[in-house]
Amino acid sequence: MEKSTKKLRVGVIGVGYLGKFHAEKYSKMDNVDLVGVVDVNKERAKKVAKKIGAHPYAYYKDLYGKVDAVSIVVPTPAHSTVSRDFLENDIDVLIEKPITTTLEEADKLIQIAESRGLIIQVGHLERFNSAVVALQDIIKKPMFIESHRLSIYKERGTDVSVVHDLMIHDIDIILNFVKSDLKSIHAAGIPVISNNIDIANSRLEFKNGCVANVTASRISTKNERKIRLFQRDAYISVDFANHGITIIRQNDQNSYGLIPGMDIQQLCFTKGDALEDELKSFVQAVFKREAPAVTGQMGRDALKIALSIMEQINKANRRILGA
Repeated sequence: MEKSTKKLRVGVIGVGYLGKFHAEKYSKMDNVDLVGVVDVNKERAKKVAKKIGAHPYAYYKDLYGKVDAVSIVVPTPAHSTVSRDFLENDIDVLIEKPITTTLEEADKLIQIAESRGLIIQVGHLERFNSAVVALQDIIKKPMFIESHRLSIYKERGTDVSVVHDLMIHDIDIILNFVKSDLKSIHAAGIPVISNNIDIANSRLEFKNGCVANVTASRISTKNERKIRLFQRDAYISVDFANHGITIIRQNDQNSYGLIPGMDIQQLCFTKGDALEDELKSFVQAVFKREAPAVTGQMGRDALKIALSIMEQINKANRRILGA
């Protein structure tokens, strides 16, 4: 399907909490024509559409032939069906994370996209965090990683486990930095407030020797998003929320400072707008017909680890708790 060289015709499928922000960002892009927004809740679709000057639709199939690309921001169980339908109508898709519920579903979407020359981008938003972007030139073969993603309880998102809701962000970031196949996983987690796992920890061991200890919780008393990486020449600490990076490197000539013999560098980055950058990246990939920043395969890789973590947690809980 040949794409417009002027304005990209875009639709947003699902305009709940996150989808409405997709619609707002697209509506302000000079090279995008936001054709319409879709939601099973007709009143919600009308409200969002009226605010941004788009057309509301109750059925996503009404957008066939009217759009070149769509953001799919529906509940995860519907990702596979909705994405497949658009791909089979030669429409590029940005799918919110996780890409699908199962690996089989992800494989099918990737196969359709490849056979038709279409683009799948997966909405791993943290890839566009200014601190993460800056790390691309700093991280070199990390050997130990520790991440904490803690969140004050919010009912939104509890329809899935904390592994799929929060931890999968760090899984994707870690895979992007380590670039090695996984050797083993050790995981534990429990439901506390919801019917799904609310707090989880996993230890990921990679074939290149790197070890990552990953914790995610949505029952914390504070919000915290931090990751620490150790590599041969440096210790790097990243604060996602404050967009700050601390780098500690050996310097034998520095005998003063907080740590003698070490240089401490503090970097702070403008907050920016990660969602806007993500959507602009998708639009550019569609226009240029190039691989997006987070491909369908990358989304599948993160999902595979998340599913393995959940399988291990559920097996342990059945054994210990009789759940």
